[in-house]
Amino acid sequence: MTTTRRELIAALLLTPLMANSAWAQGKGLITIIVNDPANPYWLTEGAVAKATAQKLGYTAVVAAHKGDTNIESHLIDTAIINKSVAIILDPANASGSIGAVQKAVNAKIPVILVNAEINKEGLAKAQLVSNNAQGAALGAQQWVQDMDDKGKYVELVGAPSDNNAATRSNGYKTVLSQYPNLVKVGSEVANWDRTQGYNKMQSMMQANPDIKGVISGNDEMALGAIAALKEAGKLKGTVVGGFDGSPDAIASIKADELAYTVLQPVAVFAADAVRQADSFIRTGKTGAKTEKQLFDCILITKSNVAKYSAPFVLDK
Repeated sequence: MTTTRRELIAALLLTPLMANSAWAQGKGLITIIVNDPANPYWLTEGAVAKATAQKLGYTAVVAAHKGDTNIESHLIDTAIINKSVAIILDPANASGSIGAVQKAVNAKIPVILVNAEINKEGLAKAQLVSNNAQGAALGAQQWVQDMDDKGKYVELVGAPSDNNAATRSNGYKTVLSQYPNLVKVGSEVANWDRTQGYNKMQSMMQANPDIKGVISGNDEMALGAIAALKEAGKLKGTVVGGFDGSPDAIASIKADELAYTVLQPVAVFAADAVRQADSFIRTGKTGAKTEKQLFDCILITKSNVAKYSAPFVLDK
């Protein structure tokens, strides 16, 4: 991790522990709560939301719950104490985060959810997420093509507490089940994490040494699998697919290691979430037609990867 990256992560982890009236300057404080900025996807989410809020005249602070609903609840309490005018939240748990959102709503603070959903409508003013089913289908179709429609494969699955994990896995299954010569020989939960992806891939290789493909719920797990395959001398001839569009994934595609990634437009919906919060603060309406809003994903392969250099953003 570079010094600059450490500094960015440190800045995003400025968890507000005490009320600070200075944050209420300008149009007020918007509290942004992400998962874990050690992951470049969530780092971008927080950074873009914060920059957008500041551009609109708000003070903004970013904190991280790292998937822990207890920390998330504490951060919501802190946002309430600090008289936040809005909360942008990437929820820790589809069911477990409902109570935290309810607390903010009871305090009359509008909550805009970003990246992940909760299993209840009518609490958050908006829920902005990638179209994970569409993205999974895009990725799976490319993966099938790269696999030549045959071979043994394994899957790395994201955190079960996140609905996105099941949506992507089900999307893969819908496509891959149409190809009888593709044989799934293993599936492991690696919780969106690169180290866990590496460890789970090692275990699956030991049980199935003739694996020819890995389909992953996100880039971090896919990159962990690539590290394990490289270490075992088995990366050549093995197709690995990711999901997110992270800078490391793009670099891996350029290095002929990762076959593809599916870009989630996190920079787009993180900015939109703040703009909708601003609209609600000013008018009582987000300006969106529905609470749940889906943003289509984009496939990145060797053929178009040169268009992508900034994190999660199409350059041309």
